[in-house]
Amino acid sequence: MSTIALPEVTERVVEVWNGKIRLRFKVTGSGPGLVYLHPAAGLAWDGFLARLAQDYTVYAPEFPGTSPVDPYAIHHVDDLWQLVLLYEEAIRRLDIGTPVLVGQSFGGMLAAELAAAYPDQFDKLVLLDPIGLWREDKPVANWITAAPTELPAMLFADPEGQAAQAMFTPPTDPEEAIAAGAGMVWALGCTGKFVWPIPDKGLKNRLHRITAPTLIIWGEQDKLIDVSYADEFACRIAGSTVATVPGAGHIPQVEQTDLTHKHVDGFLREGR
Repeated sequence: MSTIALPEVTERVVEVWNGKIRLRFKVTGSGPGLVYLHPAAGLAWDGFLARLAQDYTVYAPEFPGTSPVDPYAIHHVDDLWQLVLLYEEAIRRLDIGTPVLVGQSFGGMLAAELAAAYPDQFDKLVLLDPIGLWREDKPVANWITAAPTELPAMLFADPEGQAAQAMFTPPTDPEEAIAAGAGMVWALGCTGKFVWPIPDKGLKNRLHRITAPTLIIWGEQDKLIDVSYADEFACRIAGSTVATVPGAGHIPQVEQTDLTHKHVDGFLREGR
């Protein structure tokens, strides 16, 4: 996997929800606007975002409660519909026109909800192994209550590989390691508030409202959400495209960055 340096990252704080929440966006890159919604464990800057920032200005909001700007913001959001309204307001206040919307896992579900509720607000939609649907024959694994030692095998095709080790190896400084662990637990709690205990809040009944061109990407060895869910999303989003990534689990943009970005880049360049 080739390495690309991440451009300078700036911050932008947007007040929403009648001034109750200050949502912090990390911003980097140049070009048309692209909003990236992170997975349940929080926002992490990686090579995939660096690739996107070569062609787009990437706006990545920190989920309410996961930002040091306002760690208790999550207490002001009661349900999924309020969350969707909050994010729509924040993105609109950025005043970046009609951005591309990219979401991974929990962020993929939220991106799909936004694109369904506001079908004219986004130029294109990219969903990376999104949660939000449920099949009794292939239930989604419970990542919230899983032991930390179980997560690498749950999230990666190769739990001993470089990508998994980089994500789960704690900092060498004991205090930093404690803070990192506590931060992940808090982030999982903040996001879990909207999907616990079953990550199916009726999204299947709203996906048909999505009109933005949509790419659905799935790691072929995803052990958290079976790859068959890609077709479950695709059959509900008219005109959507599916791309599967070999050698990748639930986080293909981290485990197979080059191939995942190739799919995304090709899709986003169509019609430009």
